[in-house]
Amino acid sequence: MRAIWSGAVSFGLVSVPIKVYSATTNHDVRFHQVHGADGGRIRYKRTCQVCGEEVEYADIVKGYETPDGELITLDENDLNSLPVATGHEIDVIEFVPADQIDPLLFDKSYFLEPETKAAKPYALLREALTETDRMAVVKVALRQRETIALLRVRGKAIVLQTMLWPDEVREPEFDILDTDVELRPQELQMASSLVESMGADFDPADFHDDYRDAVVELIESKKEHGDARPAPAAEKHDDGADSMSDLLSALQASVDAARGSKSESPKAGSSKAGSSKAGSSKAGSDTGDGEKKTTTRKRTPRKTA
Repeated sequence: MRAIWSGAVSFGLVSVPIKVYSATTNHDVRFHQVHGADGGRIRYKRTCQVCGEEVEYADIVKGYETPDGELITLDENDLNSLPVATGHEIDVIEFVPADQIDPLLFDKSYFLEPETKAAKPYALLREALTETDRMAVVKVALRQRETIALLRVRGKAIVLQTMLWPDEVREPEFDILDTDVELRPQELQMASSLVESMGADFDPADFHDDYRDAVVELIESKKEHGDARPAPAAEKHDDGADSMSDLLSALQASVDAARGSKSESPKAGSSKAGSSKAGSSKAGSDTGDGEKKTTTRKRTPRKTA
């Protein structure tokens, strides 16, 4: 695993240097969107819905639309003016009973690894949390944004469990839940008996992602039976071409087109050449002696130091 953050857990006068690692991973089979006819990757362009022009990433700013329809834009200078938490400390605010934490508040999980010299205070914090059956409520700044989190124990490791802010959890505002429902004792007893008959100790290893296995099996089957083709190489576009190279390309295309038209109509070229010769003879007769007049370009002498 690769550490994504390093800092220290601080509680009281004790500081525990740690490294933070992502505790989860995603094993979903990832697909690309491709053109069914030739397998080419689908690309999306950033276009403006007002002018229809493609917009460079450098010209994009963040916009917030107010409820009354006004647009407020924020550029990089605006965002840089905001207070950003950049500290590398996980500050313990309080220790709370584990059963008071609603799992609905849980967001992402991270493992904390102690530095070599911090093995003892790390173990001390872990065992104290286990003995008291409490979790530590902390504040931490990950990726330049402060969040509330928990320190809880999982096996021999301490887990940093980031949490949602309270206003990010919705309330189930379902009117039907306020309806009075009459439950007969026999029905409740039967439902309880069913629950007890299906009771078990939870072991996550007993569960498997059958859908992912089916997708992998389908892909392997297609590959085995020849229903595969080489992925097409993406055409390289030189976005840095300057106007001079574009001009040369246009000139070369014009020259090639001109040569092609000349080879198809040789007579037109001959008559054009004949009229050109006639024009030259006429110009020569104007000199009075029938001789061609030669024009010499006068050179300006170079200045010497």
